[in-house]
Amino acid sequence: MTQLLEEAIERIRTLAPEDQDAIAARLLAELADDQAWEASFRATTDAQWADVAARVRADIAAGRTTPLDEFLAEA
Repeated sequence: MTQLLEEAIERIRTLAPEDQDAIAARLLAELADDQAWEASFRATTDAQWADVAARVRADIAAGRTTPLDEFLAEA
């Protein structure tokens, strides 16, 4: 376990039980979401990636995208 995680757990231990449970529930949900994303990413086939790339190229060619530097300048 990392030092940062140990510090976080020590601070959480000082909280009321209901607050500890709320934090634990959020952490567990985040971990489950990460696992689902990783499984979905691993299950994506080369054909699916090729289709996504083709659609992106078509969007760029049709002018349906904004260059990143322009997008960041607007932010």
